[in-house]
Amino acid sequence: MGKLTLTTFVTLDGVMQAPGGPDEDRSGGFEHGGWMVPFADDDFGQFITEVFGRPAAFLLGRRTYDIFAGYWPKVTDENDPVAGKLNGLPKYVVSSTLKDPRWQHTTVIDGDLVTEVTRLKERTRGGEIQIHGSGRLAQSLMAHGLIDEYNLLVHPVVLGAGFRLLPEGGLPTAFELTAARTTSTGVAINTYHPTGRPDHGTFALDE
Repeated sequence: MGKLTLTTFVTLDGVMQAPGGPDEDRSGGFEHGGWMVPFADDDFGQFITEVFGRPAAFLLGRRTYDIFAGYWPKVTDENDPVAGKLNGLPKYVVSSTLKDPRWQHTTVIDGDLVTEVTRLKERTRGGEIQIHGSGRLAQSLMAHGLIDEYNLLVHPVVLGAGFRLLPEGGLPTAFELTAARTTSTGVAINTYHPTGRPDHGTFALDE
């Protein structure tokens, strides 16, 4: 069975909206697009290269798919570690309105999300099914416990507004930290595996 992984960039206050540019996603009046760009360095690039060395397929939300489809097909260097995989591997986009995707190797998922993603994981042999960005899709999958690994790149900046990865009312989940590193610009790259429901205790003194 394929492993479903999420890789996403977040701020200290959990915002993940429009990390790559001012006009990437202005929904909700968001004015801070491009907030991650000043933190990009060789350490960041090395991690991304490692991530894109592992996929068997990609699972994307509609907004992220449109952003990627408007950029990566224009990168024609087959040796580019990101473009080569995104352009050449199967891509599954969750959408009820996309009918004729022009980016090659794209399949639209418009049925029951849990059923379709479970089937996708079952028929994927080896490698990862990677989610990048795709916040609302990620939230839906998290609510059903379908994501097997989280790569969170936590940037040392607070924005105070924007779409956040972890919503109020999310599924209570405990995680194991399985890898951690810090880039030269202070980005904390943490990898987590969900382990089930959280345990609880108390520091109250015994009477």
